[in-house]
Amino acid sequence: MSETLLPIVQTINSYLSDYILFFMLIAVGLFYSFKTHFVQVRCFKEGMSRVFGTLTLNGKKHDSGMSSFQALATAIAAQVGTGNIVGASGAILTGGPGAIFWMWIIAFFGMATIYAEATLAQETRIVQKDGTIKGGPVYYITTAFKGPLGKFLAGFFAIAITLALGFFGCMVQSNSIGSTCETAFGIPSWVVGIILVIICGFIFLGGIKRLAFVTEKLVPIMAAVFLLGGLIVLIARFKYLPETFAMIFTYAFQPQAIIGGSFGAAIKTAMTQGAKRGLFSNEAGMGSTPHAHALAQVKSPHEQGCVAMVGVFIDTFVVLTLNALVVISTLYTKGGILANGYTGSALEVVDKTNLAQTAFGAVFGEQLGAQFVAVTLFFFAFSTILGWNLFGKINVSYLFGEKSTKIYTVLALVFIFLGTLASNDLVWELSDMFNNLMVIPNALALFALGGMVTSAMKRVKKLR
Repeated sequence: MSETLLPIVQTINSYLSDYILFFMLIAVGLFYSFKTHFVQVRCFKEGMSRVFGTLTLNGKKHDSGMSSFQALATAIAAQVGTGNIVGASGAILTGGPGAIFWMWIIAFFGMATIYAEATLAQETRIVQKDGTIKGGPVYYITTAFKGPLGKFLAGFFAIAITLALGFFGCMVQSNSIGSTCETAFGIPSWVVGIILVIICGFIFLGGIKRLAFVTEKLVPIMAAVFLLGGLIVLIARFKYLPETFAMIFTYAFQPQAIIGGSFGAAIKTAMTQGAKRGLFSNEAGMGSTPHAHALAQVKSPHEQGCVAMVGVFIDTFVVLTLNALVVISTLYTKGGILANGYTGSALEVVDKTNLAQTAFGAVFGEQLGAQFVAVTLFFFAFSTILGWNLFGKINVSYLFGEKSTKIYTVLALVFIFLGTLASNDLVWELSDMFNNLMVIPNALALFALGGMVTSAMKRVKKLR
């Protein structure tokens, strides 16, 4: 069955990602950039001050929901995953260093998209009598489309995200943790699986409060570890940084010089690889992070929209860019194994899964480089599991009621353990397929609710 289904799912994914979602998500970003008069520029300083002006690792406890920073930390936990290392490496390897330029462009417009998502999540959330908060795309989808159509689209989204992130997504993340720990440290992946299930189970059963407590501490630590390691490499390769940046801009418009082929085919590859990897790294427009932003206790939806933009900035312009600079400065500059393009046996030595390990190993040494990437991948993948489990849980509750979440938690832990035992291409492709499908109803609702987003902005202006 796996051999039969795999090519079918791959064909669906290729069509969705290369055509429908690629243009749909770019269109949403452009739509909200102009609709909000480029809120990502006008309100960027406000977002940074709201995040870092009152930054604390001991956030205020709330009877329900989260603090604004806890919501951002939970969102970043989901955004910053293995895609920031493996995804960026894959984009560079396939589309050349110029793919990073297109990642930046997509992230810039994506900041406007995620502002709209967070604002709508706040606008349409439901606060029950006991203080429990329910919010996310299913609530603004049913606001955008009334009647049977809204219920269908919301249900479709809820099922797709539960399968994409809650089950298959967490499975592939745990697989990354198990395989990298086994390779770098010799720990059997099944042992890693047991430890992972125990830790995750403890956090899941503690509910939103425990999750918020963990993410607000884990996210800054994992970011600091990765940034420190990346900066050490860049300091060691400091003289190659001007050439590194020059390659990003040069090969964005002349990719055929590094990846070969005709100009038309090469620039299409560079643009689409950068755009696709960028979109699915920062998750702007996908409908995942609004679940976290809906829980934030803030004075106005606009405030959390500004905070949400910082999440995309950190994901793409900080973490992903740092990894890209490490890869390019060590492997594509003088003496690097890809300095002369994809010639000879270069592609037999590296692929997208070990490109980062090879890059860090160029400065740290092969073994230490592999171990450093394994540790950071553990942090990134583990934090993603925590965020994605919450998003799936919220949608299971929407579909089947609060009591169903206990069954969901047990099933999620089973999938996490199975991921450390074995994973195949079909599981990865199914995760991608449902990931792709959940974007469609979310993007349609974003287009339909542009007026609600601008109204939220105008209310804030009137109060000032």
